[in-house]
Amino acid sequence: MCVLGRPISGYGILNITVAIVGRPNVGKSTLFNRLVGKRIALVDDRPGVTRDRREGDARLGPLRFRVIDTAGLDDAEGGTLESRMMSQTNAAVEEADCVILMYDSRAGVTPLDEHFSNRLRQSGTVVIPVANKCEGKRGEAGVYEGFSLGFGEPVSISAEHGQGMGELYDALVALVPDGDENESDEDTDRPLQIAIVGRPNVGKSTLVNHLIGEERVLTGPEAGITRDAIAVEWSWHGRRVKLFDTAGMRRRAKVSDKVEKLSVADAHRAVRFAEVVVVLLDAQSPMEKQDLSIASAVVEEGRALVIVLNKWDLVANRKEVRRQLDDRLEKSLPQVKGVEVVTLSALTGKGVNRLMPTIENTHKRWNTRVSTSDLNRWLSGMVEKHPPPAVRGRPLRLRYATQVKSRPPTFALFVSRPDAVPDSYTRYLQNGLREVFQLDGVPLRLLLRKGKNPYAPS
Repeated sequence: MCVLGRPISGYGILNITVAIVGRPNVGKSTLFNRLVGKRIALVDDRPGVTRDRREGDARLGPLRFRVIDTAGLDDAEGGTLESRMMSQTNAAVEEADCVILMYDSRAGVTPLDEHFSNRLRQSGTVVIPVANKCEGKRGEAGVYEGFSLGFGEPVSISAEHGQGMGELYDALVALVPDGDENESDEDTDRPLQIAIVGRPNVGKSTLVNHLIGEERVLTGPEAGITRDAIAVEWSWHGRRVKLFDTAGMRRRAKVSDKVEKLSVADAHRAVRFAEVVVVLLDAQSPMEKQDLSIASAVVEEGRALVIVLNKWDLVANRKEVRRQLDDRLEKSLPQVKGVEVVTLSALTGKGVNRLMPTIENTHKRWNTRVSTSDLNRWLSGMVEKHPPPAVRGRPLRLRYATQVKSRPPTFALFVSRPDAVPDSYTRYLQNGLREVFQLDGVPLRLLLRKGKNPYAPS
């Protein structure tokens, strides 16, 4: 995350103040309520509900900080109520160490958003652009308009549905002392966060205990022993790791107990904050419908995925089981083509030593950054090898490609007519990206956009 303004230094994890600002009705109070974990700020579809600035103690994963909700930024004449509301917002910006500048991705960047981004730039405060209301396809187009605000890569979230909180955490944690905005993937000061998920009684807790070398979490033959998502600090070859052991996830229709519902919700939260998610399968009945549903949810969230076949020592016809699993993955999870599969026995420990190197390699691919020049050389080669088809007698022009984010690798392709690009050609480009830039087994997003080269001089 690239942020502009004065660097933050000398602050502990509890001493950072974050102000949420933006024009009216973009979802500031909804995000405030989510961060503090309570419905404190009033939320309504009408703009201007928030007038005073409201403060609270926020929690985002392991990060603790102070957050300020503000009135919507708006131009106002002196002496009016709106003017006094604006003064409160200005005071919050002056007090804050970091400002979340929120805009509505469905409406895109408006002239009012640009006006206030210029004012924030003059303040010298660190600014993180956040595109809210990104759930569904309606919000995709407006996200990348946020680059025009001049504060770097926007963070895509849905404050109402809790999507994108892991990305917001990544942006904020860079402000904590000893954090590094340009932190490399090999940085061992920041723990690698791994969530282990799966159906009940597939051996998640047993695997966690074997990895860390002690009976840290309860295990047993009974299903449903684990209820909370238990975080375990660990070190692997000198690298800090945080393991999340989660409750078993059954099909929603089978879950009626309130505690189990809360446990499953806690498991989903662990997935959102993880970097790599291990989906643990029972090798005696691998890739059932619920396993596929769990893996699909991990991919949809954009996390790096590793498939693990546990109880491999109990399988007689291993070649047939692997063949069936590979066929099911290829047909049902094409969006993570080439996903890594590890076979092991968590009870005996056989094969467990292969898991962490696989996780580390997957994590590196998930963090891949490709230079713009390399991308456009690749694009020229792909078009030369297989030009896009003409639609209704008019040729499609693929003008420019750039990577807009990693974690997962996300690319924007600027096309003359995005809606006319056939799905088959999009898959051709995605497969080319995977092959050339070694992105097998991680979610990959290719966004088709209309417009000229955004980096060309005007």
